[in-house]
Amino acid sequence: MSLLDQYRKRRLSLQLTQQELASRTGMVRQQYQRLERGGNPRLDTLELAADGLNARLMLIPLEKWHAVQALLKGEPGEPADLDADPWQGLLGDDE
Repeated sequence: MSLLDQYRKRRLSLQLTQQELASRTGMVRQQYQRLERGGNPRLDTLELAADGLNARLMLIPLEKWHAVQALLKGEPGEPADLDADPWQGLLGDDE
C-alpha cells in the first residue's frame, strides 16, 4: 500500500471528509485532494497532513519493515525483531 493510500485509508477510518481534514490542518481542500491523488507534495505538507490524521511519518529500516507491518496488523510474531538497533555499527562504531 502506498503512502498516499495510507493517508486516504486513515482519513476514512477517522470518518473525515477531505474538507474536514483540510480544515483541521489549515490546508485548502484541493491541496489535500492532490496529495491523495498522487500529487508531488512537499515533506512539510506530508507532515502537516499526518498531524491532521493523528499520525506520524517514520523512516523504517528495510530489514524491520515486515516486523513493523506484522505488528501493525496485530499478527503474532517475534517482537524481539524490533528491539535490535539496525543503525548500530553502521558508521563503524561498535557501541
